[in-house]
Amino acid sequence: MALTLEEALARVPQWVGAGDLKATPLGGGITNSNFRIDVGGEAFVLRIAGADTELLGINREHEYAAHLAAGKLGIAPEVFYFIRPEGYLVTRFIAGRPILPEEICRPENIRRVMDVVRKIHSMPEVPGTFDVFRIVADYSEIARRYQVAFPQNFDWLIERMQAAKKALNTHPHPLCPCHNDLLNANFLTNGQLYILDWEYAGMGDPFFDLANFSDHHKLTDEQDRWLLKCYFEEVIPSQWAHLKIMKIMSDLREATWALVQIGISKLDFDFRDYADQFFGRVIENIQNPHSNEWLKEVSENV
Repeated sequence: MALTLEEALARVPQWVGAGDLKATPLGGGITNSNFRIDVGGEAFVLRIAGADTELLGINREHEYAAHLAAGKLGIAPEVFYFIRPEGYLVTRFIAGRPILPEEICRPENIRRVMDVVRKIHSMPEVPGTFDVFRIVADYSEIARRYQVAFPQNFDWLIERMQAAKKALNTHPHPLCPCHNDLLNANFLTNGQLYILDWEYAGMGDPFFDLANFSDHHKLTDEQDRWLLKCYFEEVIPSQWAHLKIMKIMSDLREATWALVQIGISKLDFDFRDYADQFFGRVIENIQNPHSNEWLKEVSENV
């Protein structure tokens, strides 16, 4: 059972008996409730997890472990406390600002992001795995359980997904720690770049992080080439194809995630419109005249 804000605050030992504690709601999330906590001259963020988030594939212990590792590297807010068994996370508040999409898409900032992403991918192994193909299948099954309506061409989309999975499995890329949710709201800067929200972190395909960032920021082909150059130093055809396939999978994962949210979420957010937007992007990219070339490229090149 979820804790109230007051119950959660009482579970943090360092705050018990504090007479100057102040909690202020923070906006921006569509899964959890976030609060700024000012106490003892310091500032923190308490995140109360949304209901049924395990149906979204979120494991709070896995999230805690990944966030803890990233915080020690200085690329995520430092973890202050973890409330078990509910899995509520307390981190230090970063006095920074968001980086708007038009700013983060500048060449120098894409390089900054890729520098941080490389640090993530070089972290020691974290618990849990992020297999986007399995996640889409799991989300689809859960959404059907909640009798959520699917697009009429969904079976065709899954056939295309299976073709992509088969092509990529010909030469599977070694798994590494990945963030897997690099949307714009999860970046913060105070001169230094921080990545927030490690709910979906796990061992995965590094190209998903690259594609997910590109996808959420609607990068052009020119920007995608720069992104790959920043990450790999040179761009080869198989990397380009891998990125493009994972951009399709990033959209499909986002769309099916929204289908689950339609079934389970109590938040005031139009998840149907969100799903429709991403399904539209999936179809547009699958219909790209080069999509079959991408599949061939990744299956023939290591």
